[in-house]
Amino acid sequence: MVWLPGAYHAAQDFLTAGFAEAVRARQLDLDLIFVDMELAHVGDRGALVRLRSDIVLPARAAGIRLWMGGISLGGLIALDYAASYPDELDGLCLLAPYLGNRILTAEIVQARGLAAWQPGELAETDEERRIWRYIKTRRADARPLYLGYGAQDRFSAAHKLLADTLPANAVNVIAGGHDWATWSGLWENFLDSRFT
Repeated sequence: MVWLPGAYHAAQDFLTAGFAEAVRARQLDLDLIFVDMELAHVGDRGALVRLRSDIVLPARAAGIRLWMGGISLGGLIALDYAASYPDELDGLCLLAPYLGNRILTAEIVQARGLAAWQPGELAETDEERRIWRYIKTRRADARPLYLGYGAQDRFSAAHKLLADTLPANAVNVIAGGHDWATWSGLWENFLDSRFT
């Protein structure tokens, strides 16, 4: 499982928050890769190309099942990867993903929901519209997408839009905000619901 951090966070933060320890404590056969990313990678298609060439394609060539996870801005990048290369991941685990600016999510709400919303012409660098188009057009038999977020998260209105497109067992909402304590609890819930 490849994990992408949020803005101003680093790979080390996953270790500090106990993500690897939670896997070890459950004795799960699950390898974790924590990737350092920077704000400069948003809108940078080169970052997706490097993720693909350095991590995803070698893992696929070796026959390894691969999930991608992202927290906050890392969730946006993980969704953008899935939208760009839909057949290369076995699943997505998104914890409090950043799903675009409020103008875009308000546009979706004003269209009376995602089913009626039309993304329009997409610029190559418009990852926010690209991910919502991907969410809108995901088939019922698509690879799993798990969403977890805190009920008090500042982005929870956008999370609810995404949650409405997913089966109930693919969504976990707990008390908490946009912080590591909440994300750690969501991660443990994900591990318990998917692997134990």
